[in-house]
Amino acid sequence: MQSVTGTLALSVFTAVLGSLEFGYNIGVINAPQKIIEGDYNATWMYRYGEPIPTGTLTSLWSLSVAIFSIGGMLSSFCVGFVSEWLGRRKAMLINNLFAFIGGSLMGMSKLCRSFEMMILGRFVIGAYCGLASGLTPMYVGEIAPTSLRGALGTLHQLAIVTGILFAQVLGLESLLGSEHLWPVLLGLTVVPTVLQMALLPFCPESPRFLYIVRCQEHHAKSLRRLTGRQEVGDMLAEMKEEKRRMDMERKVSIPELFRSSLYRQPIIIAILLQLSQQLSGINAIFYYSTSIFMKAGVQSPVYATIGAGVVNCAFTVVSLFLVERTGRRTLHMLGLGGMCICAVIMTVALALLDSVPWMSYISMLSIFGFVAFFEVGPGPIPWFFVAELFSQGPRPAAMAVAGFSNWTANFIIGMCFQYVADLCGPYVFLIFAALLLFFLIFTFFRVPETRGKTFDQIAANFHQHSAGGMMDMDMSIGMGMDIDKPSTEMDYLGEDTMN
Repeated sequence: MQSVTGTLALSVFTAVLGSLEFGYNIGVINAPQKIIEGDYNATWMYRYGEPIPTGTLTSLWSLSVAIFSIGGMLSSFCVGFVSEWLGRRKAMLINNLFAFIGGSLMGMSKLCRSFEMMILGRFVIGAYCGLASGLTPMYVGEIAPTSLRGALGTLHQLAIVTGILFAQVLGLESLLGSEHLWPVLLGLTVVPTVLQMALLPFCPESPRFLYIVRCQEHHAKSLRRLTGRQEVGDMLAEMKEEKRRMDMERKVSIPELFRSSLYRQPIIIAILLQLSQQLSGINAIFYYSTSIFMKAGVQSPVYATIGAGVVNCAFTVVSLFLVERTGRRTLHMLGLGGMCICAVIMTVALALLDSVPWMSYISMLSIFGFVAFFEVGPGPIPWFFVAELFSQGPRPAAMAVAGFSNWTANFIIGMCFQYVADLCGPYVFLIFAALLLFFLIFTFFRVPETRGKTFDQIAANFHQHSAGGMMDMDMSIGMGMDIDKPSTEMDYLGEDTMN
């Protein structure tokens, strides 16, 4: 097992500050919802001399929540280009300008009596998060030694859920979620930005980027700083083999992913797995959990929301220990099935709440279970699949399509959930239950297990399917391939893009 050097620890810590900020901005909008809506009403009264219409207020609030996803949706398409053009470290450094501008706009919106500043700030901070969600795991995966890559790569997801929890705690009315301090709560996002900008100059650029993309072998020897070893010839040899493979495989454009019969099946799987993550309803919980708990009759809805955040963090850690032992497909199906059952129980509890008051406790437990099952499967698993279903040639295009699909679905939930919830009442989660059931059936029949499989075996599986054969992972093993043979590309690339 490779030891963790000071340089490696500093570099990983600095990088995941971006993930922490990503999570913070997902959760920060939740707790002070009613107070911010009140401020929107006060601004409207100041401008027009009358209370804001209910429909207008709902539209402004939904836009404030959902425009975050539009920013992320647009910028996620640029991760590959920006990281190749500027390099991983410089891209993270410049990306912080978006966070600083977005945080400042949100923090000054109350003082300037402008909900437009608030909405624009959410868009800009969303653009930051779209880039950070790709740059952070990319950088961490590339600087981590092979023996530590899996453990360090999971810190991205853990930092996201920790950021959500921080936002929920600081959003308490007794802390920063008050009528006068909520701008500080939203503007606080600039703190990790300033810290990351101060620390990044002391972190080395990714050796893999320098050698494989920029062909700068002498700079790639910064591996010594990261590993604490004087002799790094074996690591350079590994990168040389990786570069040789990359040079042999041409880049694949986004349209080619859908035109080619070889890539069509895996890209459809990748898109539907991303949709299963977002259309599961989890962001309805993250964005609107306080109002959901209020409707469920919970006496302290903000504390219940924090409880959901604690469950979120705890089961993220649990999933880290299970993913390599149980398998991606199995965990994803377990998570989808568990969330579907919890959604049905939640619906029943909310429907019976008026006649059976103690159902409020059932609804709260079902929300906790919903969050727990999400972090077991649909939370981390879809990104594993995207990394493992595609080789280096089509992977950048596939990651762009997957990221765009993820953020688009995120936007749809953020924008539409409030309207659908008002229309359907306690039965809104039956919609998510039906979607979860569909994704569970799709995963069972169409998604292969990739754990323990080399890239050649996974590719052979889809090649057989596109030629008319049935999807059976064991067929590719029976063709004489060596399942125990390690794949340098899979070992490295399968983990450096984890979410």
